[in-house]
Amino acid sequence: MTKKIVDFRNYTQEVIKAFDEDRVLLVSQGKQGLPNVMAIGWGTTGIIWRRPIFIVLVRPSRYTYRLIEESGEFTVNIVPPRLKEVVQYCGTVSGRDYDKFKEKQLTAIPSVKVKTPIIKEGILHFECQVVHKNDLVSSEIAKPIIPQFYPKGDFHRVFFGEILACQHGD
Repeated sequence: MTKKIVDFRNYTQEVIKAFDEDRVLLVSQGKQGLPNVMAIGWGTTGIIWRRPIFIVLVRPSRYTYRLIEESGEFTVNIVPPRLKEVVQYCGTVSGRDYDKFKEKQLTAIPSVKVKTPIIKEGILHFECQVVHKNDLVSSEIAKPIIPQFYPKGDFHRVFFGEILACQHGD
């Protein structure tokens, strides 16, 4: 099956399920043109400013953070269940030190609308251009959340990516 352009709204439940099952990979690519892949466990799609948006959260300490800041874009890739181990690996090592595409035999292929590639082995892809970013404000986060998710005070930056293309297929 080849990749085809689809309406992202038809895949909301698939995205939620993929987050529940740890099958979501975020790809970023900086000025040097080398793609990096990172596992993400939080994100959502919706409509903001009458635009289709994918929201992702990335800590400033992550290599991916710098690459998104440089390029102003990212892709979100849902992978099949058989690649869950790959997602786990991509969530434990840094792209500063490892070429995770090479290590896990992932194939970066061109996107339709952005320079950042998608992952060929994925089944659903969102190509996003950053239209807003915002740092979480610790004083505005419910108190029980902080010790569980931010014991070191390393709060995320929230990237709002306008979905320029959504592709489905394997």
